[in-house]
Amino acid sequence: MELVECFRSDARDLGIRLRVLAADAAPGMSAACQVADVAFVVPRCTEPAFVPRMLELCAAEKVGLLVPTIDTELIVLAEAQARFAAIGTRVCVSSPETVRIARDKLRTVEFLAAHGIPVPRTVPLNRLLEQPDCLRYPVVLKRIDGSSSIGLSVADCPEAVRGLGPDTARYIAQEQWEGREYTINQFYDCAGRLRASVPHLRCEVRAGEVSKGVTERHPLLDDFAQRIGAALPGARGALCFQAIVNEAGEGIVFEINARFGGGFPLAHRAGARFSRWLLEESAGLPSTASDEWQAGVTMLRYDAAVFAGPGKR
Repeated sequence: MELVECFRSDARDLGIRLRVLAADAAPGMSAACQVADVAFVVPRCTEPAFVPRMLELCAAEKVGLLVPTIDTELIVLAEAQARFAAIGTRVCVSSPETVRIARDKLRTVEFLAAHGIPVPRTVPLNRLLEQPDCLRYPVVLKRIDGSSSIGLSVADCPEAVRGLGPDTARYIAQEQWEGREYTINQFYDCAGRLRASVPHLRCEVRAGEVSKGVTERHPLLDDFAQRIGAALPGARGALCFQAIVNEAGEGIVFEINARFGGGFPLAHRAGARFSRWLLEESAGLPSTASDEWQAGVTMLRYDAAVFAGPGKR
C-alpha cells in the first residue's frame, strides 16, 4: 500500500496523470487493491492462465508500467517480458537469470561467492544431516525459495536440526552470523546501470519485514553493492539485498530479492525515489536518478486499517 502512495506522490511531482490498477487473486482481501483506482481479479501466478490474463488486462487498460511485488510472480513475468513489451507494457523486473539467482538461496550464495563477495557458509540441509560437523553451530535453516522468514528456524546442535523435521530437500543450512543486519535497496536503470544503493539498518523486524529502520552510509556495504551491481546479469529496476556486519567490521551478504524491498518507503523518504525514476523512464523524461540521499532518516512503522464497503469486495 505504501508503494502505491510513493508512485502517486512522484507522479504528482512530475505532472503525470497516474491511474493505479491493482490485481490479485482475492482483491477484497488486499489493502493495495482497496487503495488503487481500480482492482481486478486474476488467477494465481502459478496457474497457466495468469500471464494471458495479465496481458489481456494490460492491453485493455493501456498499462505502461507493470510492477510485480510478490516473489512467486517474478519468474513468470520475467520470462514474458517480450510479450508485454509487444503491447506497450514495460514489466519492472530483471532478467530471468537474475530472478532465478535471487529465488534460490543456495544459488544466491554460490553466485556471490563466485564473484568474491563474502557469504555465510551454506550447505543443503541434507548434507548437514549426513555430516553434522560440516558447519559451525548455531545454524539457520531456511527454505531454498522462502520469503518473509516463513519456515525459518535456528538450531544450536545436530540434535536440534534433526528434531525440527522440515522437508529437507527444500531447505538450506547457513552458519549464523551475529551483528547489525541491513537491507540495501538498489535501483538499476533501463540500461542496467546501478544508479543508487541505499542501506538501512534493520532495527526491528516483524514477519521478515522491517518495522523500524534508519538509513546509513556504510563504505563496506557500498563496496558490496558495487560488486553485486557489476556481477548480476540483467538487473533492472528495484532490487535489494541483505547483509550483516559484525563488531569486527566484517560483513557478509546472504540474500538478494529481485523486487522492491518491503522497506523501500524509507529509501524513498530519504530521497532515493525509485518510483519517480521508473515513471521518468516510462514517460520518456530525463532521468533524475542519482545516489544522492540522506543518511539518518528513520522509519517507525505501525499497524493501520483499511476499510472496504460491500461494493469494494
